[in-house]
Amino acid sequence: MFDGFELRDVTVAPGIDLRVRAGGRGPAVVLLHGHPRTHTTWYAVAPRLRDAGFTVVCPDLRGYGHSAKPEPDPEHQVYCDRAMAGDVVSLMTQLGHDRFAVVGHDRGSYVAFRAALDHPERVASLAVLDGVPIVEALERTDAGFAEAWWHWFFFAASPHAERVVTADPLAWYRPDATAMGAENHADLVDALQDPATVMAMIEDYRAGLHVDRGHDEQARAQGRRVECRTLVGWSRHDDMGQLYGDPAAVWEPWCRLPVESAVIDSGHHMAEEAPEQLATLLVEHLRPTVPHGPMDTGAEFASDP
Repeated sequence: MFDGFELRDVTVAPGIDLRVRAGGRGPAVVLLHGHPRTHTTWYAVAPRLRDAGFTVVCPDLRGYGHSAKPEPDPEHQVYCDRAMAGDVVSLMTQLGHDRFAVVGHDRGSYVAFRAALDHPERVASLAVLDGVPIVEALERTDAGFAEAWWHWFFFAASPHAERVVTADPLAWYRPDATAMGAENHADLVDALQDPATVMAMIEDYRAGLHVDRGHDEQARAQGRRVECRTLVGWSRHDDMGQLYGDPAAVWEPWCRLPVESAVIDSGHHMAEEAPEQLATLLVEHLRPTVPHGPMDTGAEFASDP
């Protein structure tokens, strides 16, 4: 898995180390996983992007996998998307990339969106997969959404969430080794055994319904929009189309430029189920938009700060 990629921890803020895998040479793209995955979900996509001429960087997000799991705060700022996006931007600075593309799936799409919105001078292009802005999802919430996505509200509101999930995390998440691939599955199972990982992932959802929603509302009120080219992709066999009709249309008011859109012939975990189609789509999106930044040094890890 990830043949030719280098794995190490990178310090991105005081007390915050991210586990990161990187490989390739060329324009930089960072791939951000969703819940409850780790960076290894990209194991079949990342090598294809590298072979297409990109430097590919795959971190475990703050709190996920084997990245740092700081203690949460009562306001849920520690695990908000703005904090995670700051981690990603700092990571790319440490690796020597001034400009880079960012791709996010599921919860990672919120972090990718926030990185593009808060750091337009750094993000050259954006791809969001199986997600819409959190404020848009919450404002469209009805009985059908609450029934299908009940875990959002259980994680965010229940004081019992950690206890329930940590009692048997494999029964809760039911990771499938055949569908995921053995090594990817093993990496996820290892992460889920740590109660601190479960706590951090739940805090991500608590931040979503409070801090992240507020940040989205503020950005909308200020008229801020994503300045770079944006690709919106969603899984044919998930429920994004049922919930939102055309998810790209939901994103259009948030983007300065016309939004690209694509449907991936997979279930929710598209990087594992349709890696060839997804990689081809990303290469087509990335090639015209990701220049070498003045700090770009390829796949080599820079020294820790």
